[in-house]
Amino acid sequence: MPKWLEHLKEKWGIKSNWDVIVIMIVFSLAGMLVVSERPLIFHLFGVKPETPFWLKTFLYLLFIFPMYQINLMIFGTLLGQFRFFWEKEKQLGRFFYRISIQKIYSIK
Repeated sequence: MPKWLEHLKEKWGIKSNWDVIVIMIVFSLAGMLVVSERPLIFHLFGVKPETPFWLKTFLYLLFIFPMYQINLMIFGTLLGQFRFFWEKEKQLGRFFYRISIQKIYSIK
């Protein structure tokens, strides 16, 4: 058994090697789909090669990043890993919530 696989199982709290493989497949499928979705979204907003980098980055964070999260949930559910990905989404939500609260209170 590769050491990295054991490390992932321990870190993610997973007992089965099969679950790790399925989770990696979900990450791969979600990533491949978002790569094909990005050009469509950028086209809808008229993004061209000469579009400023800051605007591309803003659109990416506003649309592409959430689409990736949605893709993870869809593929995770279809492949029987809903709980794993739902916990990761909740952790991500708590992270962004803490950051936003810190920003709000640091402004005052």
